[in-house]
Amino acid sequence: MHAWNDFLTTDYGLMSLAVIAFMFVMLGYIYHYVAKHVKEDTEKHDRLVREAHGG
Repeated sequence: MHAWNDFLTTDYGLMSLAVIAFMFVMLGYIYHYVAKHVKEDTEKHDRLVREAHGG
Protein backbone atom coordinates (compact mmCIF):
# COMPACT_ATOMS: atom_id res chain seq x y z
CA MET A 1 0.00 0.00 0.00
CA HIS A 2 2.90 2.33 0.73
CA ALA A 3 4.20 1.79 -2.81
CA TRP A 4 0.87 2.94 -4.30
CA ASN A 5 0.91 5.97 -2.02
CA ASP A 6 4.41 6.88 -3.21
CA PHE A 7 3.47 6.21 -6.83
CA LEU A 8 0.45 8.52 -6.76
CA THR A 9 1.69 11.31 -4.51
CA THR A 10 5.43 11.87 -5.01
CA ASP A 11 7.00 13.78 -7.84
CA TYR A 12 8.98 10.78 -9.10
CA GLY A 13 5.88 8.59 -8.85
CA LEU A 14 3.77 11.01 -10.85
CA MET A 15 6.53 11.37 -13.44
CA SER A 16 6.65 7.58 -13.75
CA LEU A 17 2.89 7.51 -14.19
CA ALA A 18 3.11 10.18 -16.90
CA VAL A 19 5.84 8.24 -18.74
CA ILE A 20 3.85 5.00 -18.57
CA ALA A 21 0.72 6.75 -19.86
CA PHE A 22 2.73 8.41 -22.64
CA MET A 23 4.15 5.04 -23.68
CA PHE A 24 0.66 3.54 -23.97
CA VAL A 25 -0.49 6.50 -26.05
CA MET A 26 2.52 6.15 -28.35
CA LEU A 27 1.94 2.40 -28.61
CA GLY A 28 -1.61 3.05 -29.77
CA TYR A 29 -0.51 5.70 -32.25
CA ILE A 30 2.25 3.53 -33.74
CA TYR A 31 -0.13 0.55 -34.02
CA HIS A 32 -2.71 2.72 -35.80
CA TYR A 33 -0.07 4.23 -38.13
CA VAL A 34 1.44 0.86 -39.08
CA ALA A 35 -1.95 -0.83 -39.55
CA LYS A 36 -3.13 2.01 -41.80
CA HIS A 37 -0.03 1.83 -43.99
CA VAL A 38 -0.09 -1.97 -44.19
CA LYS A 39 -3.72 -1.82 -45.34
CA GLU A 40 -2.95 0.86 -47.94
CA ASP A 41 0.06 -1.03 -49.28
CA THR A 42 -1.88 -4.30 -49.42
CA GLU A 43 -4.70 -2.65 -51.36
CA LYS A 44 -2.20 -1.02 -53.74
CA HIS A 45 -0.44 -4.35 -54.29
CA ASP A 46 -3.72 -6.17 -54.94
CA ARG A 47 -4.78 -3.48 -57.43
CA LEU A 48 -1.45 -3.73 -59.28
CA VAL A 49 -1.70 -7.53 -59.43
CA ARG A 50 -5.24 -7.33 -60.86
CA GLU A 51 -4.10 -4.79 -63.48
CA ALA A 52 -1.11 -6.95 -64.43
CA HIS A 53 -3.36 -9.97 -65.01
CA GLY A 54 -5.73 -7.96 -67.18
CA GLY A 55 -8.54 -8.02 -64.66
